[in-house]
Amino acid sequence: MVKRILGFAYGVVSYVIFLISFLYAIAFVGGGNLYVPGHNFIVPRSIDISSRETLEPLAMRLIIDALLLSLFALQHSVMARPWFKKKWTQVVAPMLERSTYVLLSSLILLLMFWQWRPIGTMRIAWEVQNSTGRLVLEGWFWVGWLIVLLSTFLIDHFDLFGLKQAYCYWQGKECPPPVFKERALYKSIRHPIMLGFLIAFWSTPRMSLGHLFFAVMTTAYILLAIQFEERDLLRAHGESYEQYRRRVAMLLPLPFMKKAPPPVEAKRKAAE
Repeated sequence: MVKRILGFAYGVVSYVIFLISFLYAIAFVGGGNLYVPGHNFIVPRSIDISSRETLEPLAMRLIIDALLLSLFALQHSVMARPWFKKKWTQVVAPMLERSTYVLLSSLILLLMFWQWRPIGTMRIAWEVQNSTGRLVLEGWFWVGWLIVLLSTFLIDHFDLFGLKQAYCYWQGKECPPPVFKERALYKSIRHPIMLGFLIAFWSTPRMSLGHLFFAVMTTAYILLAIQFEERDLLRAHGESYEQYRRRVAMLLPLPFMKKAPPPVEAKRKAAE
């Protein structure tokens, strides 16, 4: 019983650390937009702002930031693969595997926030001066994060972040596997969480070179990660997910973004 209680506590702590990293991420990405010269920072370090002087040359800062992003991408992708989970659950309890994944992802994010090297506020790719345009972009920044959070609840928020499995571990019972349902945003796009991140990362009235570097790197990773995730979903759900892929666009709810039906299915529909 003590072991199960400790396992549940581990899941709760992992979830709390995730919440901290998630909230910090919002300030980290948007801190440059909200910074006012002469005032305190929202967070000690954001994409563009640091509370301490950075002495490294520009090339070194770019290398450090790229390594931090790559570390997160590597951990996030490798630990999510079925072959890794199969081996990893020989070390940790299967129902605590997700909490461990969430915990390590969150800790690496916090490491990235701590060690991030801002390139500098004076290096600007573009800046929107129009007050309406700035307001619209700042609004879309918050819309992006709202889409991310809402989308996690449309599938199963507490299963996604390991709290549900930790509770089942405490209760000493098996957790039912998550059931995929086409609800709300998932009826229009297959990856609304990723779309939300992309909107949040790119919606800024003041695109510094550091922010642009972050946005380009994370966009490349998201597009690559989706391919691995789709492959795993096809293995898990088979034909049902393949049909879903053909009916629903990946990121943008546009007709031309949907996959065309295979020739056999197209002929059958034409015959009908």
